[in-house]
Amino acid sequence: MHVFLFGQAVTDEHVPYVQELITCLQNEQIKTSAYSPYRALLAEKLALPNTIQGLDALKNTDVDIVITLGGDGTILKAVTLIGQRETPILGINLGRLGFLASIENKYTSQAIRQIARGMYTIEGRTMLYLETDREIFGEMRFALNDFTLHKRDTSSMITIHTYINGDYLTSYWADGLIISTPTGSTGYSLSCGGPIIFPNSGNFVITPVAPHNLNVRPIVISDTSVISFEIEGRSTHFLCTLDSRYETVTAEYQLAVRRCDFKTKLILLDNFSFLKTIHEKLTWGKDTRN
Repeated sequence: MHVFLFGQAVTDEHVPYVQELITCLQNEQIKTSAYSPYRALLAEKLALPNTIQGLDALKNTDVDIVITLGGDGTILKAVTLIGQRETPILGINLGRLGFLASIENKYTSQAIRQIARGMYTIEGRTMLYLETDREIFGEMRFALNDFTLHKRDTSSMITIHTYINGDYLTSYWADGLIISTPTGSTGYSLSCGGPIIFPNSGNFVITPVAPHNLNVRPIVISDTSVISFEIEGRSTHFLCTLDSRYETVTAEYQLAVRRCDFKTKLILLDNFSFLKTIHEKLTWGKDTRN
């Protein structure tokens, strides 16, 4: 087995957990490499074994599992590195909430022991793909969480005419619009009043951001749908995002999103589940008054 470590930052608080992870990987005799920029950051904070080599990309490598150290943003960044390879990801949470990076740092040793013994399953997560007539986002036109359109230059709301499979849905007078996967339903969409969708529900969520027409609410549609847009506003430029990546677009851009042809694969350890994550992260089923 070959494990690849990926992270974006290393703080003094992270060091004990990263050291524990590396020690566990060595004890289990698991081949380990690391993303080169992240390895350089680690080398400044702790003594790395010479056996942990740096890799700049995952192409033409035999990596079996990617372990991310950070929060959900770190996983989203790793997804752009993995792309169509669909290498499974195990997220160890060194951040705050962590819906995707659901393994808390205190369970690091347990997680590695379970990985070494095959005590896990792999779950495919649906992603979005952006179809456009312009060269934006390069080869990374996919998103695990969401696609959004936003106002950019003024405080005035924008109008987003929205179509499903070519049929007119409605016009959103709002600050923006979110198209979310089930994975992203616990992120930005949730903060704007969208519903929580279970990972394999086969749906997308359309959630307006601060809509002016108050009779408009988030809706759930099939992920076999193609959603297209026409944008109007006082400004000539608007913001378009795929997860944490963004580009500036104009009303002349033709934009549509559909289900991506490949998935992100997440590792689920035995005794860990989406429901357990919901209970722990949102304190569902707990009376915080007592």
